Amino acid sequence: MKKKMMIILSSIVVLLAALYFVIDYKNQQAMGDNENPYGKDDLHQATIDQLDNPNYGNQILPDELSEKLNNGEDMMVYFYDPTCPHCQELTPRLVPIAEEMNVDMKKINLLEFESAWNEYAIQSTPTLVYFENGEEVDRVNGAQQNELFEAFFNEYAANDSDNEQAS
Repeated sequence: MKKKMMIILSSIVVLLAALYFVIDYKNQQAMGDNENPYGKDDLHQATIDQLDNPNYGNQILPDELSEKLNNGEDMMVYFYDPTCPHCQELTPRLVPIAEEMNVDMKKINLLEFESAWNEYAIQSTPTLVYFENGEEVDRVNGAQQNELFEAFFNEYAANDSDNEQAS
C-alpha cells in the first residue's frame, strides 16, 4: 500500500514539475518571439499575454518618462494595468481614437512598474494624463465614454501640434 502511494505521489510531483517547465518554456518563447519593450526578463503573465497585441505598443519606461518630463517635454501618457478589467475594456477603444487623432500616447504598465503608482499619484486604472512642459496639466480617470477622450485629445493634442509647429 505504501509503495503504491509513493508511486502515485512521485508521479504527481513529476507531472507538476513537467507542467511548470512547459509553461515556463512557452512564456520564454512568447517573450522571444515578440519584442519586449519593458527592459526586463521577468514579466507577469498578463503582460506576456499582451506582448503581441498592437494596442499595447508605444510603451515608455519609467526612467525614460521621468527624463522627458525633467526636460520639460509635453506628453500624453496612459497608465494601465493588464489585469484591470476597466483597462481591458478601455484600451481597445482608446488606442484607435489616439491613432485617428494622431496623438502620440505613451503607455506605462503599472503591473510591471509599480513605483509609477506613487510617483505620478495614480489612484486607479486606467488613467490618462497630459503633461505640458514636464508638469501635469490634466487627467482622466476610468473607462469614460469615447467623447470625453476625444475632447481631451482635442484640447491637449492641439497644444502639442502648435508647439511642434512653433519649433
